[in-house]
Amino acid sequence: MTPTNPARVQRVAFPGSQGGKLAARLDLPAGPPIAFALFAHCFTCGKDLRSAGRIAASLAAAGFGVLRFDFTGLGSSEGEFANTNFSSNTEDLLAAVEWLRSEHAAPQLLVGHSLGGAAVLAVAGDIDEVRAVATIAAPSNTQHLTALFDDDADRIAAEGEACVSLAGRPFTIRQQFLDDLATHAVTERVAAMRAPLLVMHSPIDDTVGIDNATEIFTAARHPKSFISLDGADHLLTGSADAEFAAAAIAAFASRYVRDESGALDAPTAGAGVVVAETSQGPFLNHVVVGHHRFLADEPVSIGGFDAGPSPYDFLSAALGACTSMTLRMYADRKKLPLDRVTVDVRHDRIHADDCVACVDDGSTAGRAGMIDRFERVITLDGPDLTDDDRAKLLDIADRCPVHRTLENARAISTRLA
Repeated sequence: MTPTNPARVQRVAFPGSQGGKLAARLDLPAGPPIAFALFAHCFTCGKDLRSAGRIAASLAAAGFGVLRFDFTGLGSSEGEFANTNFSSNTEDLLAAVEWLRSEHAAPQLLVGHSLGGAAVLAVAGDIDEVRAVATIAAPSNTQHLTALFDDDADRIAAEGEACVSLAGRPFTIRQQFLDDLATHAVTERVAAMRAPLLVMHSPIDDTVGIDNATEIFTAARHPKSFISLDGADHLLTGSADAEFAAAAIAAFASRYVRDESGALDAPTAGAGVVVAETSQGPFLNHVVVGHHRFLADEPVSIGGFDAGPSPYDFLSAALGACTSMTLRMYADRKKLPLDRVTVDVRHDRIHADDCVACVDDGSTAGRAGMIDRFERVITLDGPDLTDDDRAKLLDIADRCPVHRTLENARAISTRLA
């Protein structure tokens, strides 16, 4: 079951390869994660790149805990970028793995974008817990980056360093950075890797050509998969492209990761509604209605994960759905020009003495203290509906079966929007 509410976010930091603190963000799903994923961003980018955020959020919605961080000297992380290289990036990744391992659980999924993709390919074989790897627009050779500095290569060689412009920002590039790039053979690491691999690349990527994906895919062992990000640019700036990539990664990884959430399986369907605990937290429950599957939970404010509607949310939904269906049946039968019904249901508890809208049938007589109150706000779309039509529909709303069931013991206030 995929939670649909926004992920919980934790801002964390841990020591990087050069001693400085690395700024990180951990996106957590509504309930306990099925597994943890580590995301590595592209060269000179950062954890807060929009596409990285979209991918992390989508993976969290699929049940993964996702850690992304700024490499040394980038974003909010400490350290000098000029002192870094591809080797230090891979060491930063391993530092992130150690932090996850000590604080939560080691990542079972590695995801890398562009040079971050090359980095996760380089370290995947060194992490025993990794069960799946996915790359997006990754270069098959780290020396691919040297093309970015062709115009400054002579100055870097002569002076040992040079300030170059990358994506409109100045960065100091030293000769040691270029020398380090020449020492890494990504495809050799890919060939030795045993984790299942998903290669994703756009055929129109003009930063890292599609031929890089071919070389990575060819070098990899099975099981391996390739997905074309047709029409996407290198940074996946289109929201639909990033969300598609995330959905594909989640589907791919779910085949291989081991569920660490501790959730019990949903119960089998019965004649009615079946509800059973998931064993995750104090309130999270499976809800099974025939072939339909839901989660029920309570808000974070009272100790839940907010992974699903609360019991009263379900009750309000039942009242709203029944009201809408009843009005539709009536309108169709009477051939009323009703285009659409929208029902907004609110539930609260009020003092019985304040319930001026309670039905006068003795059902609340003698009560003291608090009683439940449902308020419906009904919107009737249809420019040709008359005032009489609307008044009749409002009256019919009170005849919906769920309304009648609830009205036996609760006060219901209904008004037109």
